[in-house]
Amino acid sequence: MRLVTISDIRAAAALVAPAVLRTPLLPCPWADDDRPLWLKPENLQPVGAFKIRGAFHALARLPEEVRVLGVVAYSSGNHAQAVAYAAKRFGVPAVIVVPDTTPRVKIDATRSHGAEVHTVPVAERESRARYLSHQRGSTLIPPFDHVDVIAGQGTVGLEIAEDLPDVRTVLVPVSGGGLISGVAVAIKALCPDARVIGVEPALAADAAESLRAGRRSSSWSPALRARTIADGLRAEPSELTFAHMRELVDGIVAVSEADIRAAVPWLVHNSRLVAEPSGAVTVAAYLNHRDELPPGRTVAVVSGGNLDPALLSELLAE
Repeated sequence: MRLVTISDIRAAAALVAPAVLRTPLLPCPWADDDRPLWLKPENLQPVGAFKIRGAFHALARLPEEVRVLGVVAYSSGNHAQAVAYAAKRFGVPAVIVVPDTTPRVKIDATRSHGAEVHTVPVAERESRARYLSHQRGSTLIPPFDHVDVIAGQGTVGLEIAEDLPDVRTVLVPVSGGGLISGVAVAIKALCPDARVIGVEPALAADAAESLRAGRRSSSWSPALRARTIADGLRAEPSELTFAHMRELVDGIVAVSEADIRAAVPWLVHNSRLVAEPSGAVTVAAYLNHRDELPPGRTVAVVSGGNLDPALLSELLAE
């Protein structure tokens, strides 16, 4: 199994530059003096999430004669929008399969980019996407289980290393593991003294359990993982992403639903950022588990900001 390298990520950065915003590092005046914090606001991307990096890179790497036949993706929402957006940029058709629990705001945004959207029960999203890919002769772009997707997501880590080379800790949301795999490759290559720590909901803590065991856990069903409000963090790592995590990730922090719900309005009021629950988990970890984190300069990746207005209103009122 070939793991992604820093050379892969540097090459990806050049390919995605026309479509991806180089997000800034935002200092947080409310952070601790011994653990100063910067936010990496990937919610500011054109599709509201970091997923545009991996999706655009994967499409850019396809031979033109293959890409013109179209692409298929399955997703909980943000990868769906990213593939639809990238396909529109390349002028090729996109078919997207999403769970029937996907927030309406994400489905509507995906359709707004011209994609054909299919909603299915969560356990069927991958099999339906593979069927449609075979039926239509289109290329399947998975949300994380692909070296080109991981390399694209790794550009987040590349930017962090370039903008804050003395970073000590990088907090990254964990679901399928594509983002933390790519970020860890970049950070460990360029900032070898830094620690990469994943953050996931306690109600979907399969990655933490897997790392403790040294092998992927099979005890977390889709129904169990679906309990968390963080709808973008309900997937489980693949063999490919788990191989990256096992080699490069220093640990995982699990945060409660109450912590996640509180982090969303905290970001609105204190950093003027709208983050979806999945994107706010890193800040939830910093606010509630900072004593478990190493001292020194810390970056929290805010991975996305696509949430229903009704949910945002509810969380702001709590």
